[in-house]
Amino acid sequence: MRHTISILVENKFGVLTRVAGLFSGRGYNIDTLNVGPTHDPKLSRMTIVTHGDEATLEQIVKQLNKLPNVIKVQDFHEGEYVDRELVLVKVAVDSKSRAEAMQITDIFRAKIVDVQPKSLTIEITGAESKVEKFIGLMGSFGVTEITRTGKVALPRK
Repeated sequence: MRHTISILVENKFGVLTRVAGLFSGRGYNIDTLNVGPTHDPKLSRMTIVTHGDEATLEQIVKQLNKLPNVIKVQDFHEGEYVDRELVLVKVAVDSKSRAEAMQITDIFRAKIVDVQPKSLTIEITGAESKVEKFIGLMGSFGVTEITRTGKVALPRK
C-alpha cells in the first residue's frame, strides 16, 4: 500500500540525512522525497511517498517521531490532503507533430517553457494521475528527458 508522509522538521544540518538513513537502515524504500522551507525559515517540510502495510507505516512514524529535530509527522490518508507534482518533459517533435503536441499541452493546462527545432520542453503541474496521463500521451511523440519534483502535500484541515 502506498503512503504519503509529511514531516515538519527544524531546518538544520543533517536532518535530511537522518530521515533518509532511518528509511534505508530499516530497508524501507522511498518512492519520492521532496524537501523545502515553510513560511517559517526555521522549519522545513518533507513529503515522502513510500510503500508498506499499516504495521510497517506505524513503525516508520514512531521511529520518525524519535528523531532529533522532527517536530511533527503526519501519515496522510486518501482525501485528507491536497497534493501536486511538478514535471518537466522534453518531447521530440518535428514540424508535423509540433501542433498536436501543443494542442495536448493546452488541454492539460500545461505550459511550454522551451521550444527548439526538434523538441519542446513542457511543464505540467497537478495530481499524479493527471501527470501520468499527460506523460503517457507525450510518449507517442517520444519523451527524450523527464524530471519530477516528487509529491508535495498539505492537509485539507
